[in-house]
Amino acid sequence: MIAANRANWDARAPIHLASAFYGLDGSRPAESWFADYEWADLGDLRGAALLHLQCHLGTETVAFAAKGARVTGLDFSGESIARARGLAADRGLEIDYVEADVHDARAAVDGEFDIVYTGKGSLCYLPDLDRWAGVVRDLLKPGGALYVVEFHPLLYSLGVVPVGDEGGDGEELTLRGDYLGGGGPEERDATRTYTDGPPLAEGTASYEWRHDIGEVVTALTGAGLRIDRVREDDRLPWPRWSSMRQGDDGWFALPAGAPRIPLFYAVKAIR
Repeated sequence: MIAANRANWDARAPIHLASAFYGLDGSRPAESWFADYEWADLGDLRGAALLHLQCHLGTETVAFAAKGARVTGLDFSGESIARARGLAADRGLEIDYVEADVHDARAAVDGEFDIVYTGKGSLCYLPDLDRWAGVVRDLLKPGGALYVVEFHPLLYSLGVVPVGDEGGDGEELTLRGDYLGGGGPEERDATRTYTDGPPLAEGTASYEWRHDIGEVVTALTGAGLRIDRVREDDRLPWPRWSSMRQGDDGWFALPAGAPRIPLFYAVKAIR
């Protein structure tokens, strides 16, 4: 299943590179993918050794280098890594990109890190969070921090149904799936990705594992990390539903008057 996911992300890479969604032509700044509190939680990055796990095209990785960190990006997709190197070179940034599965990250990179960063759609591709948490622990210096930013598991549990006459003139959120993780892999038709662009080869599949926040925190504490903070946010860096409205910060939330529910979360853990 991991091999299938790798092939799927190899196929996605050129589509994502050209997509308006990522805006890598300069139409979307790298910092726009970050919530304001991420920078506050990460602190001054100048001179920090930072490892970005499951970095894909390096869309966010370049922002760390621009802030003065000594950055390594790691991803299992060779096509993604090749394009990430090109983007860093185009921006005049020195980033060490490594092609490796995240489970093999300790053997694939040298040294220990002040910060390990991961998230925004990464954890769902990990079948074993306990193993992942142990790898992260071994990558960190004593006192170093893991920072996870992820889509809230509640987000994956919600869908929309039209409301109104003749197909509806609005949307209503409804439960469509489990919140709790641990149910095993879900096979998904990955012929189209979450971005604009052409479809992949017909019949392309990918596999995902749902992890609730309790599972994430328990894996990290089980690996010996200390939880420093947990945040929940009602905003997303892109509009999941058409009813969402963009704020002055560039992020999207449900319209005013709608119930505030968590759509995004962050966990900081210290070795």
